[in-house]
Parts: sequence; C-alpha cells; structure tokens
Amino acid sequence: MTKLSRQPAFIYTYAYNDAERSLCHLEMRSFFGEDTELKIIKSQVKIDPSRSPFMKGRVEVLIDGDTIEEIIAHASAFGSEEETNKVIFLKINDRQGKDKIENSERLQIERTIGSEMQGDFDLHNPDQLYAIVPYGGRWYFGAYTKSEPIWFHHVKKPREYSTALSTRVARAVANIAVPHPKGIRAIDPCCGIGTVLVEALSMGIHIVGRDINPLVCEGSRENIAYFGLTGDVKKSAIEDITETYDVAIIDLPYNLYTSASWEEQFTILKHARRIAKKVVIVTIESMDERLEKVGLQVTDRCITTKQQFSREIVVCE
Repeated sequence: MTKLSRQPAFIYTYAYNDAERSLCHLEMRSFFGEDTELKIIKSQVKIDPSRSPFMKGRVEVLIDGDTIEEIIAHASAFGSEEETNKVIFLKINDRQGKDKIENSERLQIERTIGSEMQGDFDLHNPDQLYAIVPYGGRWYFGAYTKSEPIWFHHVKKPREYSTALSTRVARAVANIAVPHPKGIRAIDPCCGIGTVLVEALSMGIHIVGRDINPLVCEGSRENIAYFGLTGDVKKSAIEDITETYDVAIIDLPYNLYTSASWEEQFTILKHARRIAKKVVIVTIESMDERLEKVGLQVTDRCITTKQQFSREIVVCE
C-alpha cells in the first residue's frame, strides 16, 4: 500500500566510529528521544543535518510504500519541468546480510525512478536531490538534504590549546544541551577559548560566554569574530552571575590556563544549578557524588574518547 506523507516524516542517516558511538547516541536521544545501532532513524522531528557532526543527510519523506514498484508507479507526481533532479539510493539502510541490495540494483532503481519523474535528470549538478531508502519493511522516497561539515571549518582557530574540546565533540555537546533552540537561552560560564560557543553560535543557538580568566575571554572573542559570528563574552566568576538561563554548558576547568580545585569545581556546580534549569557537564572524572550534593539529578550521559583520553558528558536537571 502506497501512502503520500501527510504528517511530517524524516529519515536521517549517520556515520561514526566506535569511539564516537556513545556521544552520537546521546545526541540522537537529545534530538529524537531515542537512539539506534542501525545508523538510520525515522522521526517526525525536523533537524538540519548540518547541525550534527555525525549525520550524513536527511530525507524529507514525500511518499512511502510496501514495494519499490509502488514508489516507481507514483514517481511521475514528483519533480518539476523547471528543475533538474537526481535520485540517490541511500547506502545506509537496514537491508543487510542476505537482504542487502547490491550496487547494480541500487543504480537501476535510481535510474528508473529518475526517468519517471518530471523534469530532466542531472547526475552532476541537479537543482533538487531526491533519495530512496528501504527502512523498517517499507520503502521511502523524498527530498534529500546532504549534511555539510560546518564544524570542520572551525578546526583551525586563531587561539587554541591542546586540552580544548574538539570541534566535533563541542558541536555535539551544544546539540545535547540545546537540541531545539527556539526560545532557549544558554550560557557557557567557563567558556575558555570558546570552542563550544563557536559551534553553538554557528547553529543559531542563543548563548553567552563567561570566564574568570580575562586572557581566555579575549581569545574566545577573537575566535568568535574570526568565523564571522557575534557573541557576548565577558569576564565573570560563576558566583557573580545573577541572570538565569534555560541551560548551562560546563566544560569543567582542568587545564593550564584555567584550573580549578575540587572545592572550586563544587562551587561551579552549585552555582550552575542556581542559574540554569538544565546543566550539561563535560568532565574528565566522575562527578556523581558532587552532583548529588548540589541537588543535580543525572538524566542521561555518555563517554567520548580520543586515544587514551576520555571525557564524560553528563546531562542534569
């Protein structure tokens, strides 16, 4: 049975390595309320795929059916005589093992659907990209948006130090903290050189940065401006912050530029709870006992590793 999509439906595909699995899955849960080992997920939630460092692309479903023949039979309803188009068969799908669809069949399906659609078929520079993918026992066809690695352009910064979060991790942390930015006010009260701020601001998240060290505040402002972004970064200790926010992102200080003792970290956590409804903490050591003492309840968590170095990302409310 073929169905034109009435309610919004989107299919996202992912790519990540074993070290990134836990972080990617926490980002998935933040966006969609669930995760999967399949590297493909269907949801009614619309996310720009370029937000995630792990998403490959998004299919905005136009039609689905029990068989590929049903999709082909309705292909003439799609496309435009004024636009060129291209159809791609997503290699990331849930048809594996003996059910795997080989490359020759995928190419044939692409050509068949494309030839039935309105408008000309352009392999190299189409006006509109479409995708076909089998998932969950059905076939889905729709407009395809490829993820652009915006985070990659932020790797080289004027100011940086070795223990700062990588841009991929920083971008995922910003998504975990603020999966749906509309109406959300965020703060990074230990912002350092602004790795998280750059990623969050580049995604349209309303976030401000504060740090007790004036030198790193200067570096953060320079990094933000370097990428053509505008951000509010000021020198301030967290205990002096009087405004309240929907979420705080805290990469607990432990480096040569801004270090903090256990007592100082406890103070940071205590005031984070005071100024924000939700707190996302990045730490190199277990914080459970301190989080409990300040009244923060862990709702989700993950581990991200780079070589022998591990960080825990903890979501608290």
